[in-house]
Amino acid sequence: MANGLKTTLTRLCRYLQDPYHVARFQQLCGVKGTFPPQNTTEDDLTSNGVCVKQGLREEDVGPKQRNTASNRLEQNDCSKGLLKGEAGSVAADEPNAGSDLDRRIETGHRMAGQQFELGNDEKTGVSMKRAKPLRKNSLTGEVGQEFIINNPFLFYLFTFGTELGNEMFFIVFFPFLMWNVDAFVSRQLIVVWIWNLFFGQCAKDLIRWTRPTSPPVVKVEIFYNLEYSMPSTHAMSGTAIPFCLFLLTYGRWQYPFLIGLSVAICWSILVCISRIYMGMHSILEVISGFLFSLLILACFRPYLAQIDSFYLMSPYASLVIVTLHVSLGLLAFSLDSWSTSRGDTAQALGTGAGAALASHLNYQLGLLADPALSALPLYFPSLSTDLLVRIGLRLLIGVSCLLAVRATTKAITVPLVCRVLKVPCDNVREARQNMMVELPYRYVVYGSISFSCVFVVPLLFSCLNIS
Repeated sequence: MANGLKTTLTRLCRYLQDPYHVARFQQLCGVKGTFPPQNTTEDDLTSNGVCVKQGLREEDVGPKQRNTASNRLEQNDCSKGLLKGEAGSVAADEPNAGSDLDRRIETGHRMAGQQFELGNDEKTGVSMKRAKPLRKNSLTGEVGQEFIINNPFLFYLFTFGTELGNEMFFIVFFPFLMWNVDAFVSRQLIVVWIWNLFFGQCAKDLIRWTRPTSPPVVKVEIFYNLEYSMPSTHAMSGTAIPFCLFLLTYGRWQYPFLIGLSVAICWSILVCISRIYMGMHSILEVISGFLFSLLILACFRPYLAQIDSFYLMSPYASLVIVTLHVSLGLLAFSLDSWSTSRGDTAQALGTGAGAALASHLNYQLGLLADPALSALPLYFPSLSTDLLVRIGLRLLIGVSCLLAVRATTKAITVPLVCRVLKVPCDNVREARQNMMVELPYRYVVYGSISFSCVFVVPLLFSCLNIS
């Protein structure tokens, strides 16, 4: 019974991990690749250096080769076994596995050739637009391959969805919540976001699954292509933030339950589906990120108020905040070689440390403006011209200040750290692959941004009488 259940679950997971489902979904949404037709075997590489061999196990790649950026690119998308070593056991248990594999690879290249023809067929009468990924690969500078968009609406919708998990969204979203809605909710939401990113990125470095194979998958996004993919941290943050926001605000703010729940569900679904559309994750990786995020939220939700109170009131708060966030960053950087995943982890931890220290300082100086419990539940004010102008001014002035802090600290931190550590900084990308450069850079830059957001900018608003 147990073995049968395990076999069924394994087959289901392998089915959900199949990159061909991602490719079919992209085709359904009007995304066509421009892969040239190829006659290759399972051991061949595409012209982009992306491996199309299925079932390559992680242990087949030596640890030394795994830890270099060039070999990351060469190995990218090569590991399509569900679990390490599982592909080999499946082939041994199923005598037709090899022939099925050959047929699937042949089908993949046939799909690639068909997509190329469809993308250049002007007789179909379908409006088509050629595009490239919006951002270069963060590690190699790779710009990606052209693809064809038949449905611009879905392209822009899912591009917006995937941006809900990117840096610029958080630079606007958390300050908006902090300055215009509820600082109490924003502080606790940042805690959940940090722990989701930390656990998600660490899980990626421990599991070490690569991105869906291309072809047949079209890489609409290339920025995170060399990161590991299991679980989807976009799906995690895209689930944790809206559902935590709903749990923290319902009852504290007066609004209909169904509206709040519907917004959270739609937000999460949009982010999760966008990762499949972008070709960055399989269905299994998105589902895993969704469930993992709910598990983390369930564990932390009962203790958020206590964590917030400790950060505000404890005389040891500053020491604990700095020690905890720096220690977690060192742990994350020790799991694998440099990539944007470790940089993103340090970025989130630096943001959390800066926000927590600023909140503690606000409390100690009597500047904390949380409403009293007797004032609950809170009501959303009626929209007026004066309110909209104040919100607009706060966003315009505040975000401009944060971007200025970001640009200034970025320009100063890397050269300064390189000079202190005597690390060459002619190539900033290479210099930042040194942990001793990247960690201070992320903590100083994003700690400064969040500290300014919580402490400095509200003081500026008070001086300008727009608080």
